[in-house]
Amino acid sequence: MEKKIYFNHEKLEVYQFSLQFIEWLNPLWKQIYKNRNISDQLDRASISVPLNIAEGNGKTYPKERKRFFEIARSSALECASCLDVIYVKNIFNKENVIEGKEILLSIVKMITKLSQSAMNQVREEETVYVVNES
Repeated sequence: MEKKIYFNHEKLEVYQFSLQFIEWLNPLWKQIYKNRNISDQLDRASISVPLNIAEGNGKTYPKERKRFFEIARSSALECASCLDVIYVKNIFNKENVIEGKEILLSIVKMITKLSQSAMNQVREEETVYVVNES
């Protein structure tokens, strides 16, 4: 059964990858929860990625779009840093961290391109059309 698309942001591959990262985390929360501070931080950062992608995609002004995409990108980088901390604290093994970072690397690359394209959109300049009634 195909998933129905309701909103434009759902069509974005990067949005789907950000949800995939959250899904990847699901079975690992029991281990992560050993350290409440890092688990809370990772939870907030991972949720921030798709939320800011969706919000940015809904903005019409390029600077606003870029700002939200940059927040999403920063949150993905924060997730990567959280994985480093989790590894150093011996909560995850190296394989877990690498798997998560591979997903995050794809997300960061896609958001970077999305952010750059937000500022390069071609738009029609505002023009006043006058009807000449002769």
